[in-house]
Amino acid sequence: MQEKLKEIYDPQKFRKDGHDLIDLLADYLENSKKIENKEVLEFQSPDKMYQKWNQEKFQSLKGMEFYKAMIDDCTNVHHRQCIGHQISPPAPTSALASLVSAFMNNGMGVYEMGSSPTAIERLVVEVFAKAIGYDNAAGGFLTSGGTLANLTALLTARNLYKEKNIWEEGSRNRKLALMVSDQAHYCVDRAARIMGLGKEGVIHIKTNDQFQAKMESLEEAYKRATDEGFEIFAIVGSAGTTSTGSYDPIEQMGSFAKEKNIWFHVDGAHGGAVVFSEKYKTLANGISLADSVIIDCHKMLMAPAILTTLIYKEGNKAYQTFSQDAKYLLQQHEEEQWYDIALRSFECTKEMMSIKVYSIINEHGEGAFNDFVTRLYDLGDVFYELINERKNFRLATKPQANILCFQYYQEGMDDVRISKMNEEIRKQILQEGQFYIVKTQLNGQTYLRTTIMNPFTTKNEFVSLLNKIEKIGSQMT
Repeated sequence: MQEKLKEIYDPQKFRKDGHDLIDLLADYLENSKKIENKEVLEFQSPDKMYQKWNQEKFQSLKGMEFYKAMIDDCTNVHHRQCIGHQISPPAPTSALASLVSAFMNNGMGVYEMGSSPTAIERLVVEVFAKAIGYDNAAGGFLTSGGTLANLTALLTARNLYKEKNIWEEGSRNRKLALMVSDQAHYCVDRAARIMGLGKEGVIHIKTNDQFQAKMESLEEAYKRATDEGFEIFAIVGSAGTTSTGSYDPIEQMGSFAKEKNIWFHVDGAHGGAVVFSEKYKTLANGISLADSVIIDCHKMLMAPAILTTLIYKEGNKAYQTFSQDAKYLLQQHEEEQWYDIALRSFECTKEMMSIKVYSIINEHGEGAFNDFVTRLYDLGDVFYELINERKNFRLATKPQANILCFQYYQEGMDDVRISKMNEEIRKQILQEGQFYIVKTQLNGQTYLRTTIMNPFTTKNEFVSLLNKIEKIGSQMT
């Protein structure tokens, strides 16, 4: 037993394995740029993949053989033709920071267990707060994903509603509700249900033909809900919806929330990072009016998953989210215990995620975020123009971000047939593995959906994809 433990923690073995693994990953990164050498993925059904890895042949793989075989079965997010989900190819320096975080394993609930990364986390939060347009009163923390961040922000909003400590006292049969567009990410609806609001506690705002919340619908929905006895405690705006990347009228929603004296939260999981882009940041005009904002760093800011920044306009309000004596905690912790993150977050233990973001800032400067976001949004415009030029393609909407939804069709086809055709096209593309794209449902129809996440993707890849779609589609008619 003791000899086995010595082997496990042998520094020389770790040194050799680490060097070998970095070499393997560096080669992988280099080869990813040679698109003719490797497909984005080699698709296998879940059952086949399980059966493959359940074989003795694969279970007996050790060391670099294991890692190489596992990597070969993964989707290559560093590939220029990987334009499916909203996951960025992580910056190598940030991936190295992940290794440091995993190895040091300092759980950051309390300061003693994560001293330097806790201080670094505050620096990261300050960078985000400044980009949003907040002043020095802002504060926040990093957490594991947009779902958790949205839930935390909405719990804060609920607990601060009309100075009632609902976390301590409960809702006592009050009809609490929040408002959000019908195109918002499902995690907002999930958060409402976790909070006990139920289905009726989510008041949906209708959207326009660009899938943005309509202000007239907001006014109507608010009046109808309050007439029915609901107490609206928060409005959620989307800075980049998941399906289409559309931006709600954030400035108008912020003014509305201020007028009604209710919490305004912006879900900027995908598109909130636009605050770092000098060219495109006007898409999020008014975001500084929000009481809270979330931004996923693993989407548009080159960090490994899963990592989300939650920023409050007034940082001290975060202490009331889970407090059982909010006034006492504010007096004691507003300045003195900013470093005990568990006071404010769901996670009593969390990894040293701050260094994943800070490593990019430290190594490449904040301008790297501007370059990354701007490049991907520029590519969205390039792809839009290419699709628009093709006779047998139609877009769901003109994109505001790097997400594009479109259909291939033939004249005379009804919507049902077009949806089925596009589902089959996507399935065939997935099985061939040369490209990775996904699909979404908009207004009851199936659209092909692409999210451009690799800054090295070019016009050539877009042309190749459209040619492939046309070829598959023409063979189906």
